[in-house]
Amino acid sequence: MGLKNKLSNVLRILSIDAIEESQSGHPGASMGMADIAEVLWRNFYKHNPTNPNWWNRDRFVLSNGHASALLYSLLHLTGYKLNIQDLKNFRKYLSKTPGHPEVYRTPGIEISTGPLGQGLASGIGMAISESILASIFNRSNYSIIDHYTWIFVGDGCLMEGISHEACSLAGTLGLGKLIVFYDKNDISIDGNVSEWFSDDTRKRFEAYNWQVLEVNGHNKKEIFEAIKLSKKNLIQPSLIMCSTVIGYGSPNKEGKSIVHGSPLGAQEVELTRSKLNWTDDPFKISSKIYQEWDFKHQGKLLENKWKDLFSQYKKKYPELSEEYIRRMSRRLPESFELSIKNFLVTVQNLPENISTRQSSQKTLEIFGAILPELLGGSADLAPSNLTLWLGSKSIFKNKSGNYIHYGVREFGMTSIANGIFHHGGFIPYTATFLVFSDYARNAIRMAALMHTHQIFVYTHDSIGLGEDGPTHQPIEHISSLRYIPNLSVWRPCDTVETVSAWYYAVKRKNGPTALILSRQNLLQFSRDISQTNNIMRGAYILREYGQKIDLIIIATGSEVELAVTVSKILFKKSYGVRVISMVSTDVFDSQNSSYKNFILPKNIIKRVSIEAGSSEYWYKYTGLDGLQIGLNNFGESASGSKLFEVFGFTVKKILKRLKKFLKD
Repeated sequence: MGLKNKLSNVLRILSIDAIEESQSGHPGASMGMADIAEVLWRNFYKHNPTNPNWWNRDRFVLSNGHASALLYSLLHLTGYKLNIQDLKNFRKYLSKTPGHPEVYRTPGIEISTGPLGQGLASGIGMAISESILASIFNRSNYSIIDHYTWIFVGDGCLMEGISHEACSLAGTLGLGKLIVFYDKNDISIDGNVSEWFSDDTRKRFEAYNWQVLEVNGHNKKEIFEAIKLSKKNLIQPSLIMCSTVIGYGSPNKEGKSIVHGSPLGAQEVELTRSKLNWTDDPFKISSKIYQEWDFKHQGKLLENKWKDLFSQYKKKYPELSEEYIRRMSRRLPESFELSIKNFLVTVQNLPENISTRQSSQKTLEIFGAILPELLGGSADLAPSNLTLWLGSKSIFKNKSGNYIHYGVREFGMTSIANGIFHHGGFIPYTATFLVFSDYARNAIRMAALMHTHQIFVYTHDSIGLGEDGPTHQPIEHISSLRYIPNLSVWRPCDTVETVSAWYYAVKRKNGPTALILSRQNLLQFSRDISQTNNIMRGAYILREYGQKIDLIIIATGSEVELAVTVSKILFKKSYGVRVISMVSTDVFDSQNSSYKNFILPKNIIKRVSIEAGSSEYWYKYTGLDGLQIGLNNFGESASGSKLFEVFGFTVKKILKRLKKFLKD
């Protein structure tokens, strides 16, 4: 066997060795895509294994993440800090080689992939970031941002609906530095996909405004030439359709669905090694092969060449270079803290009763002017979500813009924004109606899992949105979002809380934040400095009536006004009442026990929650003997005020329930 074949076969062998050692994994795609990977990584992929986070590296995303053994083999061979023992630990607890690629776990992994199609969408987000940053910072003879995004996808990725959302947008944007390799092996878990996946993929992507090339995925010369052609086209993204054989090299299992997600088995592994003329023992690789694959020296040369260019750029454009460094280092501007504190002072006495979506837009006017890294977007609802501010510029009209009209693509939008953040240089915020967060749910979960700094703006937060009816009225959505680990959920009651929520979301660097905002106008509350500061602790005492507290009312958002009004009436009837605005349950839960006991003393057992949504979540604060005033059925089509009356969110109806509760 010639060295050229060995250089791709080593990927197959290492992959099946890792899978066999683990007795778990997906050998099919790893073996089928080995030739594509070898051509790309040894001839075109710009990276530095000794510095995986070099800013101008190419980005590589394995959207069909079940082929992770292939990617780990590539990282190991090219010189990343991933040794043979790490490959032997494939899929084992806390190893650097988990079942699917996980960002921050393994050097060289750009983003977590697993749910099919999301890697493709997030990779498109990375290509969008490159395009915008290049337009902002590059100058004549100084292309300091100049890299490609390479994505591997399989049949499953292209069957997922998110692929349509994201690829349609990519074609419209003309992302010429985006190149996608489609592993067209026509096999999925259920068998030959031709029975249920008969799309003309070429025509589909050409309709999206993509360049489409077709090659034999095992013919290295064809692959090489296709990549060269793709790199020349800078006005269209490219799809290289690679016809491959799943499990290539396995005598009895190649081309069959059984090889997709199960180890080959000891006997078939031996037959495969024989067919590939591979005589070395498992996990034993010759020094010659390591030598051919090692990319550390080339990677350093590539980065050093870029550093020389950037050094010249810094001298000629010192302010631009400092701003680029700040943004890629994820540092907020020095003026941010003081500006927001001053803004909070000015909004303390806003006389107007406005919706929190309007409060959010007012906040964006201030934040947007301070934070050029804020990259906004809405799923076709900007006039309703109020995510545009005076300085918003659409990237469809201005390549250096700061706003993306995502169209009706909630899932694609959220996953694309995940990629935008993980590329670097931006804090993305995305928006839709709260009820449509269901469409984006898995990308929200991935954002939380990956500690993505993304801000979700979800407006029209309850039956208060009115006449659009139950299909548009969220009931269970706030609670269900609160159950996602590492997602911070805020439901502010007025402008001051909304500004605080945005402030928290921008400052929070270890995960996403969801801002749940009203359509209807809300009362603006006065506060002292202590109360304003305590908003950032998730819950605080907004009002307290009486020396001895008989009842604690916990409320969020639009229902805080109800809680305060009811409390005043109860106080006149000789009840002591504390009103807690619990703007963020997860932030409150993270406080120390002293503060939590101060807000919710254990000796006060009469507790009530009021939120115009699912009530079950609130038992953790009210206790089993508490009262949860919520909504556990779907809404109706009527005005918001009528629906609040019908479903019991009026002062009169709440008082009636509280009087009975206090007597029990």
